[in-house]
Amino acid sequence: MKSLPLPLRLAAGLAATAVEQARDLPTKLAGLPVTVASQALQVSMRVQQHVTELAIKGDEALAALRPVEEDPDWATFDEDIDDYDLSRPAFDRVTDDEPEGEPAEDEPAATDDPWAQEEQAITVAVTAPSAVPNYDELSLPQLRARLRQLSVADLEEALAHERAGENRPEFVGMLTRRIATVRDQT
Repeated sequence: MKSLPLPLRLAAGLAATAVEQARDLPTKLAGLPVTVASQALQVSMRVQQHVTELAIKGDEALAALRPVEEDPDWATFDEDIDDYDLSRPAFDRVTDDEPEGEPAEDEPAATDDPWAQEEQAITVAVTAPSAVPNYDELSLPQLRARLRQLSVADLEEALAHERAGENRPEFVGMLTRRIATVRDQT
């Protein structure tokens, strides 16, 4: 049997491929959004990688133009410390000096040591408002439901507690508005 001409065979192949693609179209359409999204993310990540590479090359090029500091301000070297005693462990070199003046009971001691500041923040207990038991566990709607029965003094106590504690803007705003409303009604 004699083979058919090439253009006819090509046309038949194209028709068969079109039929196959048409059959697969519903399954491909379902995955199309995911495919498009993943390709967009890939392009985005490639762009980010190229930008980062350019920034690194720029840093390297600019580093050659900047002079190197001999002794940076932030660096501390062993020879810079006068009374550095390596014979004792670092824990033993720390002293427990007490501050000279005692602060008032309601005024915390001022210190530059972040560890001491954290310790003070932990030890200073902020008492919950007496008119609202379990104040710190209440959600905003739960607190809103209890506000109608509180006096101005109770509301001010709750506001002071909130500001001294978590200082959440939505709680502070609600308490402030309620205080104003109660004052306007009296």
